[in-house]
Amino acid sequence: MKKISLLGSTGSIGTQTLDIVRHQPDRFQIVAMSAGSNVELLVEQAKEFKPQLVSVATKQLADQARPLLPAGTKVTYGEEGLVEVAAGTDADIVVTAILGSRGLPATLAAIDAGKTIGLANKETLVTAGHIVMQRAKERGVAILPIDSEHSAIFQCLNGERRGDVLGITLTASGGSFRDRTRSELEGVTVAEALNHPNWSMGAKITIDSATMVNKGLEVIEARWLFDLSYDQISVLIHPESIIHSYVEFIDHSIIAQLGMPDMRVPIQYALTYPERWTTPTGRLSLAEIGKLHFRPMDYDRYPCLRLAFDCGRLGESAPAVFNAANEVAVARFLKGEITFLDIERVLETVVERHDVCEIRDLQTINEVDQWARSLAETV
Repeated sequence: MKKISLLGSTGSIGTQTLDIVRHQPDRFQIVAMSAGSNVELLVEQAKEFKPQLVSVATKQLADQARPLLPAGTKVTYGEEGLVEVAAGTDADIVVTAILGSRGLPATLAAIDAGKTIGLANKETLVTAGHIVMQRAKERGVAILPIDSEHSAIFQCLNGERRGDVLGITLTASGGSFRDRTRSELEGVTVAEALNHPNWSMGAKITIDSATMVNKGLEVIEARWLFDLSYDQISVLIHPESIIHSYVEFIDHSIIAQLGMPDMRVPIQYALTYPERWTTPTGRLSLAEIGKLHFRPMDYDRYPCLRLAFDCGRLGESAPAVFNAANEVAVARFLKGEITFLDIERVLETVVERHDVCEIRDLQTINEVDQWARSLAETV
């Protein structure tokens, strides 16, 4: 029986993680879970999975949830609650599926507690990749990627010598507007941007997919996960999302990981690694699909991806600033305060005005994060 703590149980990755547990009740146990403000769904989940501990965003929400939870389930809240869910139980693996930089302190606490990390929170490595990976190395903790692209690379590297890797390619669906020119992006609506053709994801990630920021964050994450230079990482548009990513070796052989676009496959692989178990997902039939298509990345069409590469190469505080500015810009777009194309304008403005500084600790990350958010709210 593998015991799981789940950070972000009510989000897209969280609910799909619970679906896997639901299909393997004799092999998995949820011992703790956290949610933000969706108390109603959290209570439903707690009644089904009966965790020892749950956490919500605020004390008010904790007071609201407490009388509705099963007997014996403790409720806590805030950042301290997240840390307790991540590190304060007997979980074997902590799935970090909360959005944004809020996941960093809890992830570090889980690493310090010796927990295996199932990483679905890419901002953790974007903002503090050098800190997180060094801490994991010192503690002997495995970080298993859950993003489909990074899981694909992880699987392709199994049994291979890292020195034989020439480079990796992350595939990108192209997002909601992949068939539109830049001029056709003027005035697009939030509903249009949220209509992803392949994947069922949360609102923020779906917008990030449309701007290609999501792929930029994945590029930075891949740099840390696989200890590669940015010159070894490329991006290719693949509309069908069947090839999830691939590795090219020095003999020019390519190993790719294929499958239907269903996040339950990489989630479960992180939970069961190094074993593979049956899943409730559909099988891939290449004969039925017939054709796969690919397009070279156009960095003029997707300037946010170019900016992500630039920030990654700058290093230090630049990726954290890029991430924080994007979180604010996307939130403003979803609220109707700015247009879709304004997202990239906000990002470029904030990054341009930032003086890159050395990142030594979480305090510095918090300071540059808050600086970037404040500026992104006003430009």
